[in-house]
Amino acid sequence: MRHENRINQLRREYKMRLLNGISSLRNDGFAATLRKTAKVLGLSGNVTLRQWAKVPMYTDMELEAQRRERFKRDIKFSIITPLYNTDEAFLRDMIDSVLAQTYSSWELCMADGSDGEHEYVGRICKEYDERDERIKYRKLSSTLGIAGNLNDCIEMASGEYIAILDHDDMLHPAALHDVMQVICKEDADFIYTDETTFASPNKEDALRIHFKPDYSPDNLLATNYICHFTSIKRSLLDACGWFRDGFDGAQDYELFLRLTDGAKQIAHIPRELYYWRSYEGSTSEGMGNKNYAAEAGKRAVESFLDSNGIPATVTLVEKETTTNRISYEIPNRQPLVSIIIPNYEHLEDLQCCISSIKEKTSYSNYEIIVVENNSNSPELFKYYKEINAYPNVSVIIWPGTGFNWSALNNYAVQKYAKGEFIILLNNDIEVITPDWIQEMMMHAQRQNVGMVGAKLYYPDDTIQHAGVIVGWHGAATHAFTGVSREESGYMGRLLYAQNVSAVTGACAMMRVEVFEEMGGIDETFPVGFNDVDLCMRIREAGYLVVWTPHSELYHYESKSRGKVDSIKKRKEAHEEGKQFYTKWEEAMIAGDPYYNPNLDYDYRPYDLSKDEYERRKRK
Repeated sequence: MRHENRINQLRREYKMRLLNGISSLRNDGFAATLRKTAKVLGLSGNVTLRQWAKVPMYTDMELEAQRRERFKRDIKFSIITPLYNTDEAFLRDMIDSVLAQTYSSWELCMADGSDGEHEYVGRICKEYDERDERIKYRKLSSTLGIAGNLNDCIEMASGEYIAILDHDDMLHPAALHDVMQVICKEDADFIYTDETTFASPNKEDALRIHFKPDYSPDNLLATNYICHFTSIKRSLLDACGWFRDGFDGAQDYELFLRLTDGAKQIAHIPRELYYWRSYEGSTSEGMGNKNYAAEAGKRAVESFLDSNGIPATVTLVEKETTTNRISYEIPNRQPLVSIIIPNYEHLEDLQCCISSIKEKTSYSNYEIIVVENNSNSPELFKYYKEINAYPNVSVIIWPGTGFNWSALNNYAVQKYAKGEFIILLNNDIEVITPDWIQEMMMHAQRQNVGMVGAKLYYPDDTIQHAGVIVGWHGAATHAFTGVSREESGYMGRLLYAQNVSAVTGACAMMRVEVFEEMGGIDETFPVGFNDVDLCMRIREAGYLVVWTPHSELYHYESKSRGKVDSIKKRKEAHEEGKQFYTKWEEAMIAGDPYYNPNLDYDYRPYDLSKDEYERRKRK
């Protein structure tokens, strides 16, 4: 019998992996699927998911020390778990994972809506109830839906914090301990962790590990990236309201939107403290089993935006049905946009750039300001004369010498720009999407947003820019460079507008008032890191930086200055990187809040960190 069960289990796992592979081929293409397969099987030369999952996060000695640790606060957690026809093995695994917690002040509140054919669920829960008084069980007379059953669990709870655990998942033994540490350190009222999705029944058989960013409001509107494991202060939950009917399948998502909006301190623990079980028919295996959940998630976002008086349209991203695209309304009056293009020689690049703007841009109220920087070509000046005749194009002469991208843009904005919005644009950019301005403006108009960047491609349709990660080699780098245009990226990050630490100034939009508040671009960064420095200052002032994949352009990258291929240029780049690191050393050491310390900072963005893997192995 055991042999037959194991064969059936292997068949289910094979089917699940086959379905995942087909889904990846459809969504991400052959090349990406091949890389994923190599990564899972350990053929890529990098740290694989299986290697990572087999190395303990904490040693037995560390876990024992956690059991003896005493905190400055006395907090009880109420773990709420609605039950419904739960598999017996899964149920025992779940309860045992709670019993194994190194932090002991908890209660497990289980409300059981199982039908009569699954009476064993109640029998097992009562068995555990008799063993440990911290386990609470209630049999529901009738199931009230997912939200109603969760609220029944909350009614049973007496703890200061409510933690959510699904009936077929498991917690890492250190989960509550690590949450407790953060609460005592930061007085956080909403806490979430990273998570591992595993192929049932072996929790070390990792299918994916979701290493999440710190709280990112735009990411959360696009997708429920928070998911598991969440702990919420009871007073915050009471103030914002409990689970609501009408969002089954996305009831936690709808709640998280309200809670994070009302929370005083949101904390993210970058450790995978939750095991999300994947098996045939589970939500984690794929939303195909519960398509209603995607629609419920969309309704949750619509409800949140509407309750906050934010006019916007929400649609599901076609490629990934669990991801939302938020289209904010922009003013009908079409505020003036000033497009600033510094230029030195390179007539053909500039012609391509301006032609693509004029021929493809659907937004009509813009002006183009070309900032001439000491060119000598007669053909170029002939072209300047030609475009100067256009009513919305002007060529201005920068009075300085040499090359200083920061000074060129500052001069144009401060002396000539008339728009409410400015777009910093390189001369080697070609417009692809007609509504590229609207897609950036919808975010740039928001009062909490300071800068918006676009999705840029190389001519071969691989990605040149999809946001900037700070801290890379002690400075900064573009995310997803070289990845195919068609790929969805790590956990779908290439599909939706999101918060990032910085965007490239090759194509970026901001309100003029923000530019002026920042005092313009720092001219001590003449070539590199000036755009990243501007974004860092914008974030320091309390604004968000947003990157959107829906504003798409080609970037022929640095043609106006040339590649960093000479000793002089390499030295300049090194010195500016050193200057940037010195200025932002504290932020560099802390790491990028929109990235994750478990992901690679040294080789390839979004690979697993070899340094962290080796640190865990050395314990």
